[in-house]
Amino acid sequence: MAHKAGFVSIIGKPNVGKSTLMNVLVGERLSIITPKAQTTRHRILGIVNEEDYQIVFSDTPGIIKPKYSLQESMMSFVNGSLTDADVLLFVTDINEVHDEDDVLGKILNKDIPTIVLINKIDQATQEQVKEKIAYWQEKLNPVAVYAISALHKHNVDGLLDRVLEMLPEHPPYYDKEDLTDRSERFFVSEMIREKIFMNYQKEIPYSTEVIVKSFKEEEMKNGKGTMIRITAEIVVERDSQKNILIGTGGSMLKKVGTEARLEIEKFLDSKVFLEMFVKVIPDWRSKKNYLKSFGYDN
Repeated sequence: MAHKAGFVSIIGKPNVGKSTLMNVLVGERLSIITPKAQTTRHRILGIVNEEDYQIVFSDTPGIIKPKYSLQESMMSFVNGSLTDADVLLFVTDINEVHDEDDVLGKILNKDIPTIVLINKIDQATQEQVKEKIAYWQEKLNPVAVYAISALHKHNVDGLLDRVLEMLPEHPPYYDKEDLTDRSERFFVSEMIREKIFMNYQKEIPYSTEVIVKSFKEEEMKNGKGTMIRITAEIVVERDSQKNILIGTGGSMLKKVGTEARLEIEKFLDSKVFLEMFVKVIPDWRSKKNYLKSFGYDN
């Protein structure tokens, strides 16, 4: 049996369910998920390995018109995922009002086989679903249109088989043991960022970056096994944001730290000691040198 391998990019507007879909397809929680738009900032690979195939899924930031340098970097990750894609999964929300021109502008003149996934159909009537399927078939003439609910794992099963049919014969691109191209440090910073998105409102989550400064395994003092000691820096743009992030008497930062630590312990399957500091770097989202040092250099 010949081995198949290829890159499958998941693209769409912010908040349509791309990260939820990737986690379902990969069977692991790799991308952070919040109800807020633009939670995903990087291109994150999720790798599905079987004996005779390897599918490399890319979760990408939601496509927007960039307003500052961070968003420009986010869109360059999207463009990168389009250059090496063998298959595109275009995710659209059943409730979208046909205003996906930003997305269509990126994919219409690309000669990449595309599957349209109409997501969140648990929130729609059968009539709406039929109408949307007809709309996308006419608009894009894709290889296939699936009506799915990524959250409820509805109608996702046949998707892997359909994708596999479209992939070329190729040796694996990554080690068959790999689940992703990202490090544990990266996922730790993402988990802290997720808790910030969940606990704060307005511009705070969008003005925040998390950098893991140290990540060390050490013996526990009681001699009962090991523990991972993590130090993380939370970067914000203004002093007022720092004060909100920390909260009265440090209460908010403590809450975020506790929630993140529990999540990280599950992920690393280890006891974790998490220490967090908040640092102000004015206007970091528009400064190329900081963006590069934070990993936003495509």
